[in-house]
Amino acid sequence: MSWFNQKQNAVLGLDISTAAVKLLELSKLGTRYRVESYTVVPLLQEAFVDKNIANIDMIAEAIRLAVKQSGTKLRQACVAVSGSTVMSKVITVPVSLAEEEIEDQVLDEAAQYVPYTLDEVSLDFEVQRVNETNPQMLDVLLVASRKENVNNRVEALTKAGLKTKIVDVEAFAIENALILLNDQLEGLEGKTYAVADVGASMTTLSIIHDGRTVYTREQGFGGKQLTEEIQRRYGFSYEEAGLAKKRGGLPESYTADVLEPFKKVMVQQISRSMQFFVSSSANRNVDGIVLAGGCATISGVDALIEQSLGVTTYIANPFISMALSNKVKPQTLSADAPALLLACGLALRSFD
Repeated sequence: MSWFNQKQNAVLGLDISTAAVKLLELSKLGTRYRVESYTVVPLLQEAFVDKNIANIDMIAEAIRLAVKQSGTKLRQACVAVSGSTVMSKVITVPVSLAEEEIEDQVLDEAAQYVPYTLDEVSLDFEVQRVNETNPQMLDVLLVASRKENVNNRVEALTKAGLKTKIVDVEAFAIENALILLNDQLEGLEGKTYAVADVGASMTTLSIIHDGRTVYTREQGFGGKQLTEEIQRRYGFSYEEAGLAKKRGGLPESYTADVLEPFKKVMVQQISRSMQFFVSSSANRNVDGIVLAGGCATISGVDALIEQSLGVTTYIANPFISMALSNKVKPQTLSADAPALLLACGLALRSFD
């Protein structure tokens, strides 16, 4: 199993979030991608505790169901660990070092920076480029995560009948997928975009400058708060509230009393995360905000963010220029597109 930069056979992009398992299969003909299959299978609340896997069997069953529903024939997958469970650092090594010597130096550096013993972590590294300020040095990206974070995902896939081919990092997968938004955005070169992925229980802000991630921040906020408010206000079970949120049919007071206040809090959360970035980055300007995750499809939230923050805001759709197989319904895929940005970044590993 590898993390980075080895030639791979086709893999499924498998995003295991706190609320659902999202499976995506892509193919490529020439320069054009095609969506072969995808599916989203909800997870019960008990599957995760504080974004840590709590019930491997429950997740394995959801993966098994996703594979069955999608009809995919692939049995290798790429999954990701989240930013909060990952330590990453760019270190520099002399250009003159051989590959084995780079590995030895990376391990030495890891022993200094990783707050666990090396026996407790899975780690990998990738040589990125010659250092901009010193051409005699190479920039090397070091990534480490507790073994249990990696092993729990591998075990869930194994129990579902899949092989874990690659373990990625969520922030890098988002960065990987951003190139597919080039038609939506005003180009990536020299530009800085904030990708706000607002999921069920977590909001992740990734700042991507010139196509590379320079900052990430997670906050415990997501669509779960909206579901719980619907549950509390209208006397539904959590599952009933989730369905009502998606399908509609709520009382007329819902928009003014519940949805609009949630949208305002969502804007505040994104604004706060961006303020942290600005205060730590010599006031670098952001050229645009990209909304991803399930909450990105809430009607009017993009306009509210743009109005409140004064930054052009886009709803992520990585599939705009892709062909679709006969199994994929265009309207359904379009509705799910913002929530599939991470899965798309993972599925793109098939073509590294």
